[in-house]
Amino acid sequence: MTISTPASEPPITDAQQSNADDTRFAARVRSAVAWRWGAQVAAQIITWTSTFLVVRLLDPTDYGLFAMSQVVVTALAFLNGQSFATSIVQTERIDDRRVGQVFGMLIVANVLLASIQFLFAPFAAAYFDEPIVAELLRVQAVIFLTIPFIAMPSEWLARKLEFRKQGQANMASALVGAMTALFLAWLGWGVWALIYAGLSIFVARAIGLMWAARFWIAPVFNPKGAWDLFTYGGVLTLCQLFWIIQSQSDVVIAGRLLATYDLGLYTQALFLALIVTGRFIPPINEVALAAYSELHRAKKPLGPYFLKTVRLVMMVCTPVYVGLALTSEHVIPVLMGDKWTGLIPIVAGLAAVMPAFALHLICSPVTNAMGRPKVYLFTSIVGAAIFPAMFALLVADGAMGLVHAWWISAPLLCAITLTVTLPRIGVTPFALLRAILPIAIACAAMSLTVLGVEKLVVIDSPFFALMRSASVGATVYAATFWFGYRGIVRETWALLRNPNSHNTGPSLAI
Repeated sequence: MTISTPASEPPITDAQQSNADDTRFAARVRSAVAWRWGAQVAAQIITWTSTFLVVRLLDPTDYGLFAMSQVVVTALAFLNGQSFATSIVQTERIDDRRVGQVFGMLIVANVLLASIQFLFAPFAAAYFDEPIVAELLRVQAVIFLTIPFIAMPSEWLARKLEFRKQGQANMASALVGAMTALFLAWLGWGVWALIYAGLSIFVARAIGLMWAARFWIAPVFNPKGAWDLFTYGGVLTLCQLFWIIQSQSDVVIAGRLLATYDLGLYTQALFLALIVTGRFIPPINEVALAAYSELHRAKKPLGPYFLKTVRLVMMVCTPVYVGLALTSEHVIPVLMGDKWTGLIPIVAGLAAVMPAFALHLICSPVTNAMGRPKVYLFTSIVGAAIFPAMFALLVADGAMGLVHAWWISAPLLCAITLTVTLPRIGVTPFALLRAILPIAIACAAMSLTVLGVEKLVVIDSPFFALMRSASVGATVYAATFWFGYRGIVRETWALLRNPNSHNTGPSLAI
């Protein structure tokens, strides 16, 4: 009797092992993005629902006072150590002592920031000529004491690509903040509803993340041996400083020159206009940076992947902003009530320029992934120079003057960013134009159709007028792509549904 032995399986080649590793990595990144972006969407839906309910209970003056206090909080926030916490994600050498050193540094830094804000509060109130701002700032100083207990467990989870737990904690904290804001606004607490709602979010997030990450590492207050971590965080902090100058200069300049009511209108309009660029692009950039880095290490050209990212992001952002500009006269009464109709021209003006700002924002990950952060630093410095200068020049025209400053600053900054970015990744301006031209054509068709329908079919109800314009615009935009650029639609859908079906290497698709 002959006993046969099973044939041995052929050995796994290096190429097959590499492809398997790439597939596993892509799956982890895909899951991370799903939770990172999905949780962001869910948390924002909770926040927006609360905001649009609370805004009916509060006055523009309340939001103006809140904006004044936020200028100080945001100005100090760039020193809170979040960038230093990020260093534990990128470093190759990690142990409890090094993590504890970063934790200790964050505790020291944020205790100092809380003390500075508490003591500086009367001077900020005198600057804005609003005594209540001092009280608001003293209470908000507690926020800094929660930062170490948010940043460290958050980055500890990020190092392991465990964004599910982060997402759950963020959604829970958003729910706590929403309920706090609604309850206090209903009780008539005015601006204090906004203050305590924000504080409750930070406290809830700190508790949730510490528990989710099981981050029980003790802080170490001796920095010896961790200077590489501090240096890395310092570079990121410098970039964040210039970003804060750019993003907060409008309120700093207008806070002394505009009436509190007008400032409240502008800040709420900006909140609406930054919904996409400020809330949804950052998660995409986080994943894009990781994907670009993987491709760069694989010696692959980043230009084609950058163009795909641009097209994907702009296909979403551009019609949203064009639609908001076209329908703001309906959107504002429906979402915020008749007392906020002063927002209509401000929102429309800001929405019109936001696609250029979005294009600027998605450029930095590609050069950072190539090990060229000086490009990002340069554009940050340029933005910190252009925006304050334009705001100071045009603020005399009121809130619309700030909008006109955006019209100049955002396209100019976008053009400068593209000028220094495209040559470094081997992309010509014509290639970029070819990537976004279908989007421009579809948005133009959408705009002409919506404007025509609004003139031909007059509806008095803001809600039904919004439904009419939104449905017509979305249909025309989708039809333009389906009948004119069906190949792009199919490619984009395949990219989102099954990114690994036709490639064996790292993919930017997530």
